[in-house]
Amino acid sequence: MNAALLYPFIIVAGALQALGNSMNAQLRGHLVNPFLAASVSFLPIVFVFATLFLVMPMPLPTAENLASMPWYAPLGGVAGAVAVFGGLAFVDKVGAGPFNGLTLTANILTSLALDAFGLFGLQGGGFKLMPWIGGLLMAVGVTFIARVTPDKGDSGGGAKDSGHGLNPRLLYPFIVVAGALQAIGVVWNAQLRGALINPWLAATVSFLPVVFVFVLVFLLRPKPLPQRSDIEGVRWWMPLAGLTGAVAVFAGLLFVDKVGAGAFNGLLITANLLTSVALDHFGWLGMKQVRAGPSRLGGAALMVAGIVLISLA
Repeated sequence: MNAALLYPFIIVAGALQALGNSMNAQLRGHLVNPFLAASVSFLPIVFVFATLFLVMPMPLPTAENLASMPWYAPLGGVAGAVAVFGGLAFVDKVGAGPFNGLTLTANILTSLALDAFGLFGLQGGGFKLMPWIGGLLMAVGVTFIARVTPDKGDSGGGAKDSGHGLNPRLLYPFIVVAGALQAIGVVWNAQLRGALINPWLAATVSFLPVVFVFVLVFLLRPKPLPQRSDIEGVRWWMPLAGLTGAVAVFAGLLFVDKVGAGAFNGLLITANLLTSVALDHFGWLGMKQVRAGPSRLGGAALMVAGIVLISLA
């Protein structure tokens, strides 16, 4: 099958991922406790995928399939969840622009490295100049888009963060690692899908450890809790944020080994950021309105050019 035929679905998954991020931000604001918000976001995912697996339990993996599964494969969901939780916990400390810029740039470059060196079972393609030029263009595009935030406007990021009691740059290494793990988690999920055969079973196994960790931490650290007025402000669509973002995870389970980690994550990220620019521009889903000025539009054009170079290589 021509891998390019899968691109439209990956683009839709990236757009839904952006919607999920905005919905998660709203959910976090109303539920106050980030661990509670993460638990509420991820629980419906496990319920849906487990139900689909019970309805369509075939095919099932054989003993040989399970024996060949790498030990890290079931941790793909956990690896990807680090970036989700990082957004819940740190985006207000470092700003949405720097956070997204760091995570997405780390994601892009890690994806290209995975493809080049054939890590985690991917077919190594060696170093190719064109994809890395595309990755560089995407990184620059991300920077131009991310530097314009509701707080900073189109000032080029010159304003300094204040009032957090912590130098936000101290969090940058964690954010970079989170972005790299996000790219690695996609590949691990593909390994899990190959071993478990059934995509619904693979998705359930991927998300179960995530829910377990967040629920456990919430039980250990239940404060602060939302007030009644906070809960009353929760819209019906906010708890569906995890399901919206899970489409991208499921797409990774199915398609990353067919199109390559670089092309998959490049398409996903480009669709994600372009959708985010539209959400900010129109102020949808409760986002603060940020007009798509020259900086953001130029960054979007660079990202599109970058993914073209990555995909055609």
